Amino acid sequence: MKRALITGITGQDGSYLAEFLLDKGYEVYGMVRRLSVENYLRIEHIKDRIVLRQADLLDQLSIINLIRDIQPDEIYNLAAQSFVPTSFEQPVLTGEFTALGVTRMLEAIRLVNPRIKFYQASSSEMFGKVRETPQNELTPFYPRSPYGVAKVYGHWITVNYRESYNIFACSGILFNHESPRRGLEFVTRKISYHVAKIKLGLANELRLGNLKARRDWGFAGDYVKAMWLMLQQEVPSDYVIATGVTHSVQEFVEIAFDHVGLDWKKYVVVDPKFIRPAEVDFLQGNAQKAKQELGWEPTVSFEELVKMMVDADLELLSKKKIN
Repeated sequence: MKRALITGITGQDGSYLAEFLLDKGYEVYGMVRRLSVENYLRIEHIKDRIVLRQADLLDQLSIINLIRDIQPDEIYNLAAQSFVPTSFEQPVLTGEFTALGVTRMLEAIRLVNPRIKFYQASSSEMFGKVRETPQNELTPFYPRSPYGVAKVYGHWITVNYRESYNIFACSGILFNHESPRRGLEFVTRKISYHVAKIKLGLANELRLGNLKARRDWGFAGDYVKAMWLMLQQEVPSDYVIATGVTHSVQEFVEIAFDHVGLDWKKYVVVDPKFIRPAEVDFLQGNAQKAKQELGWEPTVSFEELVKMMVDADLELLSKKKIN
């Protein structure tokens, strides 16, 4: 039985990855931070099948001790300060978690057991002000937020440890991937949640920023499979994971409102406070390498994803309304 350690297991990707690995017969450990209030909502249904252990990306010794105790075959580093607007408000903390936290994980692997396979969650935000379209593994980075900058560091330090210490370390450059488990602060979930609230008579408007921003959106459940596939290869490498199709925020809005039979123009308000200091206008990934070498393909379409999220929030809010 293989043993995996997931940092960020309580997040969207972590919860889907934990489910996926359990189905593959893995023994799954999750690294969680010590918090005054536990937030295990996304993993509540599998909590009795996984082992949660405390450690912190800011504390090197806790990571070393955790890896030494667990002795995992694979480590998936999904933990980060991952909300772009917050990275402008807390740039130093974002750097500590999202950049230096990767170094602490890799250094712990180097010291404890260099044979452990390592997955780093890179991000399409690293491309930022894109140099070419679509973006692939060789496209130069031009990050437009402290989050994007920190992710670039995490990406290159992973490459550096792979080349310097012969560690099996891969970075997955994942383009936007969503699900009903997405945090409410992210624009896609903000849209689906507010559409459901408006439909149920619990709200009367949705305030958004740049409706013209375009993203390559996929389903998080599809994308975690790509993470696992990367660590099953004979040679470690980095991969772009994307659908190759781009849509605007406005398109997301239109499909979401149309799904519940409402006219979006009656409810959406563009609010300048939600415009980023430095905007990323267009992202579109080329996942040809992943398709050829990993055999990976997305299975959920953009329209299916939007409807899935709206339906899940309608169900969630309907239960709250009844209670």
